[in-house]
This record gives sequence, C-alpha cells and structure tokens, in this order.
Amino acid sequence: MQQALGVRGAKQSAEEAIFFAFDVLYLDGHDLRRMAFSERRQMLERIIPTDSFGAIWLSKAIEADGDELFASACEHGLEGLIAKNLDAPYRSGRPGDWLKIKCVQSDSFFIIGYEPSSAALGGIGRLLLAAFRGDDLVYVGGVGTGFKERETIRPRQGLDKIKTAKAPVELKRKGAIWVQPTFIAEIEYRAWTHDGKLRHPSYKGLRERQDNAAVCRIERQAT
Repeated sequence: MQQALGVRGAKQSAEEAIFFAFDVLYLDGHDLRRMAFSERRQMLERIIPTDSFGAIWLSKAIEADGDELFASACEHGLEGLIAKNLDAPYRSGRPGDWLKIKCVQSDSFFIIGYEPSSAALGGIGRLLLAAFRGDDLVYVGGVGTGFKERETIRPRQGLDKIKTAKAPVELKRKGAIWVQPTFIAEIEYRAWTHDGKLRHPSYKGLRERQDNAAVCRIERQAT
C-alpha cells in the first residue's frame, strides 16, 4: 500500500495495491458525519473522479431494484451487496443504516471421507465432500466449520462403520479417512471457485432422508 501511494522507503511489491474509497467523513477540516450519505458521496465524487485509475479508485455506487441487483450479484459469484440508506448520516458501530447482504446457497453433498483432528469436536477436522457429474462423483472440497459437538460425534460414529481403503473419487489426501459415499450432508456456501470447489462452505447437518437424488449435480466440463 505504501509503495502504491508513493511513500518513500516503501518496498517494491510484485503487484501494486489499489485503495477503493466509498465514503468521506472529513474534508478540509470539516466533519461531514452528520451529512446524508448521498451528500457525502457527491463530495467524494468531486475529490476522486469516476474515471480515475491511479492508486485510489472510487468504489462504484449503483441505485437499482434491490432484488434484481442482489440476484445478479449472486449469479456472478459475488459475495453479496452492501445496501446503504442514502439519507442517513454516518454513525459508528452497526446502527442498521448499512446492511451487508450475503449470497448464501445450499445443496446436499456426499460425505466421502474426513480429515481426523485430535483438537476438533468429535475428532473431525474436515469432512470431504463430493457431487455428481454425470454418473460419476467428483470432489468439491472440504468443510470444517458449522459443527456442533453432537453433530460431529454422530457422523463420526456412522462414518467409521463404512470406512474404505480407496477414495471414492480421484483424489490423494494424506491422512484422510475414506468412506463409502452413503451419508449426505447439507452444506451452505457462498459460490463455486473456478476449479469447481465450494467457497466458504459451512456444515448444516445430515439429511434425515438419505436420498441420492437430492445430491448436487454439476455440469460436465466441456471437452
């Protein structure tokens, strides 16, 4: 950041940092916090032109239908939106004038193994997950958050009864315990990565009805 802003003595970085400005609270010695966000935004746009492409960029503000914009953000794999009250002054903390709305998706995945951990609840560090691609199973990543103690003890007891020496998918993972793809987990996640893995997955529990038809199916890769 220092190098990007031209600070003397800063080390040269491989890729210069870019600062995105989205609000201004003080200007020329004046406290602007009591002004409406729309007015502060106008001042910010006068300081940083919208066509500025230096080390400091102006964060884009979009006024549009909230539902449509949110749907578009999620479709493009973004984490979500920050919604702001244009008439509100700046207040520190979380008064509700700004809302962070995250895109959360939910699907079912086969548990194909786990990474043991002596420090984790139930002895499971991460569950390893798979989805269907055609008739085959493919690895889609692991989940290590969202567990409660009883929710890890129960899967561990069941998984240890269906261990298998060979991974159900083409995957090498040192120390992993492989199991037959029998149990189906409900997983919340933000999006898919470019290499077909879940982004920010969180475990929500086992499906009460273990129905293979409910398991997530992903598109075949183009050949």
